[in-house]
Amino acid sequence: MVQKITRKKISVYLTLPVIADVAVNLFVFHPTVNPFVFLLFLLFNSIIAVYLFNDFSQKESLVNSRIENTKEQINIISAENSKAEEFGAALRFRITRYNNLKKVIEELNKSLRLDLIVKVLSSTVYTLISNSCGTTLFYLLDSRTQKLSLIYSIKENPQMVIFSKEGDIFDYWVLRHSRELLIEDLKNDFRFDLDTLRSQEMRPVLSLISSPLISHHSLLGLLRLDSDKRGSFNQDDLRFLSLVSGLGAVALENSLLFQKTQDLAIHDDLTGLYTKQYFIGRLKDEAKRCLRLDQRIAVMMIDIDFFKQYNDKFGHTAGDIVLKKVSSLLKESLNPLSPLLCRFGGEEFLIMLPETGKERALEVAEELRRNIESEKVMLRRQNTSVTVSIGLACLPLDTKDDDELVQKADKSMYQAKRKGRNRVCYI
Repeated sequence: MVQKITRKKISVYLTLPVIADVAVNLFVFHPTVNPFVFLLFLLFNSIIAVYLFNDFSQKESLVNSRIENTKEQINIISAENSKAEEFGAALRFRITRYNNLKKVIEELNKSLRLDLIVKVLSSTVYTLISNSCGTTLFYLLDSRTQKLSLIYSIKENPQMVIFSKEGDIFDYWVLRHSRELLIEDLKNDFRFDLDTLRSQEMRPVLSLISSPLISHHSLLGLLRLDSDKRGSFNQDDLRFLSLVSGLGAVALENSLLFQKTQDLAIHDDLTGLYTKQYFIGRLKDEAKRCLRLDQRIAVMMIDIDFFKQYNDKFGHTAGDIVLKKVSSLLKESLNPLSPLLCRFGGEEFLIMLPETGKERALEVAEELRRNIESEKVMLRRQNTSVTVSIGLACLPLDTKDDDELVQKADKSMYQAKRKGRNRVCYI
């Protein structure tokens, strides 16, 4: 079409000069030509020229219009292609995310260890949602106190300090409502008072997503991602986080139940102290370590004096009260020394004090004996007192064998009983 119009345009430009030249020749060189015929000739040729010019203009406009329409269609198709490419990229990204859920489930099924489960969940959302940017926080909830405790975090900036070890207003919002939280721009979120936020010592947070870890209607904790940039998270991110949290909550509950079962297996039901079997195993490992590093261990064998009389006079329930009271005093008095406490059997207790020499162990044992003696125990509305006999032995000063170490502490304890009870003896 363009080529045809161009040809006509050229023909018009070529024809007009020819017509003009013919007219001049007729008029100048043939003066006998009738002027009227000459005018008709000019008029006729002028009409043809005007017609051709108008026809050309109309077709040129039509072609330009079609060109514009074609350009618009090209732009529309380009925009649609761009949207399709963006949608395809987003879809591929989502597919990649959800394909990784299989790996997450496999990792969660490998172990019941709490630390491993927490690490898998945190690293998964940090990589797949945050693209390894911002901060990921993992909180556990204490069912008794209803307080959160930060047990794991991943930070883009290793130098950043997280002050909210027990959670902040965002975490307790999730805890109170038991549902997910999405903040795209904190400055435009009416749910939280910016003045209150500014008054608190908080690291910069402008956007975040958080999901509770709920299993069988029980809230176990929460998993949170935040950023100091606006618009870092969207609804799709929140849905994926919620899905990961749902899987994690089941694994977390199984881990906590397993941990609780393990704790019950190595702790005495009545006193909450470690069992004899667990204590002996730990003592063997600690003895090897201390001999290798040239360190010291002190072991105390403790027996409640005249314990049978409490049972005979006040009943077996009273004996349990005395055992619990003495156990509590052992924990309170020795807590700064990081001891390993064990109910050895009946009314006997065995204690290991790491990195403690004999002189320091004697001071600790004597102070412990006085604390127990000064404490009053209410049995059937009667104030009674309890005394203990303590035997002491140290490694490697007294022996380098862990079994012999316990035997020497036991002999020292019986020596304290023979000397009148309520005293500390050592070999």
